[in-house]
Amino acid sequence: MSAARLQNTPEAGPNAFPVRPYQPSSSQWPYNDAKDFSRHDENDDNIFYLEPRFVEHIDEAAIDRLTRYYQSVLPSTGRVLDLCTSWKSFYPGACEDAVRNEKLDVYGIGLNKEEMVANPLLCDFPERRIQLNLNQEPQDIKAAWSDREPPKFDTVTCVVSIDYISRPLQVLRSIRERTNDGGSIHLVVSNRCFPTKVVKLWLEYDEQQRLQLVGDYLHFSGWKDVEIVDLCARDADGKRITDDHGTFLSGMKVLGYTISAQHLDPLWVVRGTKRE
Repeated sequence: MSAARLQNTPEAGPNAFPVRPYQPSSSQWPYNDAKDFSRHDENDDNIFYLEPRFVEHIDEAAIDRLTRYYQSVLPSTGRVLDLCTSWKSFYPGACEDAVRNEKLDVYGIGLNKEEMVANPLLCDFPERRIQLNLNQEPQDIKAAWSDREPPKFDTVTCVVSIDYISRPLQVLRSIRERTNDGGSIHLVVSNRCFPTKVVKLWLEYDEQQRLQLVGDYLHFSGWKDVEIVDLCARDADGKRITDDHGTFLSGMKVLGYTISAQHLDPLWVVRGTKRE
């Protein structure tokens, strides 16, 4: 049995996590929207998310890896949108400092007001906390600013929530329209979910198929340079220590880390850039 020490260092450069280019699965949109993006529970999402859930939907180790990734990609000035936001966005402390110093404006679109009020990036800025159900018409983020011109963003994030969007092309096109040229979007993917609320294909697909699906979302909604970033747990040598389900690989004994049930949540980012 080999012993491995988890990579748990604060450094987070552009090469900290492996990146692979996305390849389109088809020359045309290959999905049937009505069939593939239906959900078991089609009741109003506002009802499902009415009560706040002050829980973290990925484990502590995954949060640490995500925050380190964000450290390398989020701007220190400008405007950022956290889509499907909650009480935590997992941004690094430097972003919180930039918000307090009025150098960075962070907006959040979510469904639960209490969760957004508890978010340190949003709590002092009610005009940046936006309740909007993106699964209702017009499925366009501009609806959040119906009385004024919507802002334009430099970066957009979405943590383990893209699987709940029933019309991903419409939503991602609307985000692209409100993103500055050269701006980026980062869709964080894991394997936890509310199964009655995710789209049908999500439950039918394995992890790699889901990454391809999200890449298709970005590609066919007009985003460029689509890539898949592997944020799954690794040892200090950069070697994966879990499979795509988050289960420890055979023969791997991990040192220097508290592990529950021999599992670490898998994590990826599917990202793209707006280019005219």
